[in-house]
Amino acid sequence: MSKQNHNPAEDEYGPDLVTLVDENGKKTEFEIVDSIVTDNNEYYALIPVETPENLDSDTGELVILKVVEENGEEFLDEIEDDEEYESISEAFMDRLEDIYDFES
Repeated sequence: MSKQNHNPAEDEYGPDLVTLVDENGKKTEFEIVDSIVTDNNEYYALIPVETPENLDSDTGELVILKVVEENGEEFLDEIEDDEEYESISEAFMDRLEDIYDFES
């Protein structure tokens, strides 16, 4: 998934939104609800933005992606290592469980 251009200054007082494009070219808008920076990596916790088109199919699921740099460009990608994913997802859940009602 690629992260398209985003200027946080444009929505200084609104939600931090990012549009992701999947491998089939489908664009989906997400709200960044949290981020974690470790010694080695940066991660984003995202939720799909509710729109009339996805209201019925929206699962309210938290999406956790890793920032990957390739050829000088940043991309958001899936976390392939199970241990890394479990550790980061647990950290996000601990930080966000009081704000959002997540299903395990």
